[in-house]
Amino acid sequence: MYNEKVIEYFVHPRNAGVLVDADGIGEAGSPACGDEMKVYLKIENDVIVDVKFQTYGCASAIASSSMATEMIKGKTIQEALSVTNKDVINALGGLPAPKIHCSVLAEQTIKRAILDYAKKHNITIEGIDSKILEDDVHDHGHDEE
Repeated sequence: MYNEKVIEYFVHPRNAGVLVDADGIGEAGSPACGDEMKVYLKIENDVIVDVKFQTYGCASAIASSSMATEMIKGKTIQEALSVTNKDVINALGGLPAPKIHCSVLAEQTIKRAILDYAKKHNITIEGIDSKILEDDVHDHGHDEE
């Protein structure tokens, strides 16, 4: 079901933990399946200098969180906003179809953390809109797993 890279990022997650002095915090989850993600960002001069995550969920959720945080660390805010769930899937070498929603949650959580940063600093960031505040409602077919 999972490829070696997904298993590697699940067993040895990168950037797991909490940033107590985070500049932006984002949360996303799916009540339907119970996956919940929280991302903490430390931003200096428009660059994400540190990022941590906490994820409650399956192997795909943890692997997606880990890969997504690795992909945005050291990037500008605009570069981080351009990371999509498809980028996360590709970087992981693929996810099983019923687990694609985990990569969507990772993308949403990062965008919510950036939005939180913008609100805390009273700034406008191009590319952030209210759509990212919508919860991920999906049926990913746990019965099919």
